[in-house]
Amino acid sequence: MGRGLNALLLAQFFSAFADNAILFAAIGMVLQAEQMPTWYIPALQSVFLVAYVVAAPWVGPWADRWSKPRILLVANLIKAAGVGLILAGVEPLLAYGLVGFGAAVYSPAKYGILPELVATTQLVRANAWIEASTIGAIILGTVAGGQLADISVRGAFWMVAATYLLSLLLTLLIPRLAPRGAQTRQVLRQFSQTTRRFLQTPRARFALLGGCRFWGAAAVLRVLLVAWAPLVLESRSAGDISLLALYLALGVVAGSALVPRLIPLHQLQRARLAAWAMGAGILLFALVDNAWQAALVLFLIGCSGGVFIVPINAALQHIGHEHVGSGRAVAVQNFFQNVAMLLAVGLYTLSTAANIGPIAAVLGLAGGVLLATLWVSRHLAQATE
Repeated sequence: MGRGLNALLLAQFFSAFADNAILFAAIGMVLQAEQMPTWYIPALQSVFLVAYVVAAPWVGPWADRWSKPRILLVANLIKAAGVGLILAGVEPLLAYGLVGFGAAVYSPAKYGILPELVATTQLVRANAWIEASTIGAIILGTVAGGQLADISVRGAFWMVAATYLLSLLLTLLIPRLAPRGAQTRQVLRQFSQTTRRFLQTPRARFALLGGCRFWGAAAVLRVLLVAWAPLVLESRSAGDISLLALYLALGVVAGSALVPRLIPLHQLQRARLAAWAMGAGILLFALVDNAWQAALVLFLIGCSGGVFIVPINAALQHIGHEHVGSGRAVAVQNFFQNVAMLLAVGLYTLSTAANIGPIAAVLGLAGGVLLATLWVSRHLAQATE
């Protein structure tokens, strides 16, 4: 790994750390508040995703128009500003939406910069490193945010703001890269054209829809734990809930480390096996009734998810870098994946409003994941060979 990739890994680590710490700081804030409706936590996740969806047509051209390290720097400033609004007493749904906008700006530059830093033959390995760095940050950020929120919610938010600023400083260590010079006019038309070009390519279609399946399930599982833990484990602590998410993240780290040996870029169809394993793991989670079983099953779900998503990301980056620009490719990817997460979390929010219990929701999630895997495998897998 060169100096540029090392600097990117560190900057991304701290930015992702803060992204996850702020979520569990917000969960702690909700759990400690009186008379907070059950839909508020899924709503927090939803406003974050709405920012991704609305900004998707613009953030890709921005990442390809200007130097990507500069985009990373600006995105961290936006996220830090969102935390500042929470500390200032602004409605958390609005402030967290601004953090989501900063994350939407950050993502295309974070992934789109990889083909500019490493050779094509190293893309899967570089993605494995970036995923491992991201999930490592999720692990520590999840635990730190939840544990610190149990002590002081305000202190947790101050820690998040400081971490965003640290990521900003580390971004300055990434070598300057020339902007790709993409046009930022008629972005909606360009976004529509890029999307159509992606959907016309069987390999890209497989990767896009597979990514939607993964991230939709992951988003629901994460917020579902907030309702599942009090019912099954009799725990209402943000710290305890963050530890459950920790095991899921540890599994993704393990899967990301294994994937370069298991699924090279030219054998993307192998990712189907990991998709089936993830669906089966979620189904098994419905039978869990103690903390140790939960830890093991969540780890296995995360491991299969990591093996699945890393080659998916690498394939989309390679296709985008070769044809439409890596920033635009990641923006399209983010749009589809965040629409999938928004719909999935929205359905879960409706189920909680209808008093559907968390165990029934787990069974519904498992069924949805397995059906989606079957559909993608039957219609698209052969095109990736």
